[in-house]
Amino acid sequence: MSINPDNTTFIVLSFEGPDVYSMAGGLGARITHLTNSLAELGFEIHHIFIGDPRMEGLEVSKDGKFVLHRWCQWISENYPNGVYEGEEEKLYDFTKSTPPFVVNEIARPAISQGKLVVVMAEEWQTAEAMCQIHDLLLQRDLRNKTVMFWNANNTYSFDRIDWDRLSCSATITTVSKYMKQIMLEMGVNPLVIPNGIPKALLKEVDKRAVSRIKSALNVDLIFSKVARWHPDKGWNPAIQAIGGIKKSGLVPSLLARGGQESYEGKITQQAKLFGLIVKNILLEGDPKESYRRAAFEEDFTPYFDAIAKNGAGDILNFSFPIPQSFLQVLYRASDVVLANSNREPFGLVGLEAMAAGSVVFTGCSGEDYATHMHNAVVLDTFTGEEIQFYVDYLRRHPEIRDEMITAAKKTAERWTWEEVVKTLINKLEYQSQIKYTCKPSRAIGSVVTGKR
Repeated sequence: MSINPDNTTFIVLSFEGPDVYSMAGGLGARITHLTNSLAELGFEIHHIFIGDPRMEGLEVSKDGKFVLHRWCQWISENYPNGVYEGEEEKLYDFTKSTPPFVVNEIARPAISQGKLVVVMAEEWQTAEAMCQIHDLLLQRDLRNKTVMFWNANNTYSFDRIDWDRLSCSATITTVSKYMKQIMLEMGVNPLVIPNGIPKALLKEVDKRAVSRIKSALNVDLIFSKVARWHPDKGWNPAIQAIGGIKKSGLVPSLLARGGQESYEGKITQQAKLFGLIVKNILLEGDPKESYRRAAFEEDFTPYFDAIAKNGAGDILNFSFPIPQSFLQVLYRASDVVLANSNREPFGLVGLEAMAAGSVVFTGCSGEDYATHMHNAVVLDTFTGEEIQFYVDYLRRHPEIRDEMITAAKKTAERWTWEEVVKTLINKLEYQSQIKYTCKPSRAIGSVVTGKR
């Protein structure tokens, strides 16, 4: 079957989504760009996610074809600090309420119009809901008129999933060959559908904005790192490298953006042991309004002011959400973007930084797009010494640095969401030919285990 906007409706389930409230990491960016790319192609999209409780529960755009369903808002009102605050309560409600809504209010009407329905879900929180949707579709004799993909971006809470039951309910996918190998060892054989970046990120970054960053910092080397505060994300070797570079006599500055994880305190303490000064960059006024102005108007004034006021430090810790538009400025202003995770399912930050025109240092796990000394530095060890070596090497060989940046930009062009969606649709077309003969998944087991 050929999948096109005239014959297919997409339903997407995820915890994270496009709201600032719902953006906690790479998943929020991934799912937002994926749904937007499908919508730009003209597909009807219904995205159900844990939305900002202060926004409209139902938001319709693209002539009625792109619908955001903000779920669990009555719970989120009690948890103002983001999508994962009160996670277990939201999980219980999401699992109970989304399956009948998806089947009765979206899937069945679309199928009655002769359309194929594609249900795609992200991460462990949606696993039980997908199994229940599968069961309801079977009950209504609609399962063979739907395609269901459940995607794993990482290994978080894999222990809470009954893989036999989920495999019966949906086609399992993942984002890289690295993740596929991990899942093969568990007895699960997923399809690989990679991440991508919006084509808009390929545009030239505002040179005046980049110059303002460099002038405000006035240092020898600028680094940036955007990742959760977690040991796997490479904060320790990053701090070691910055400390070693400072000890060598150069003046470095690390622009850091983490999450709300408690591990931040340990990194701060380690930085002090290396003689590094950590400054928290604070915004004046409403951070959400600054985010909106930066994201939609490319007005970065509040961020420039915050850096100018608080920027006298070796590590500048941004304690507020940063929109992608300003992240691209930070990446372009950086001599090196440290995307140096020890275990990285995909590495979206590295690809975004390549698009911005920066040199990226990646780890050596899931970054399928990275080739050592061609378009990135692919680190083999989890040490600050290796980072320092390649920083010094590129300072001594600026011509190699320039060649890497050129190659990185070309790589980013091949990994846009427009290209990834072609892969997705191709694999959906293949899966649409498969007829399901599985029993209801509840006959197999319970997919989400542990406390509620």
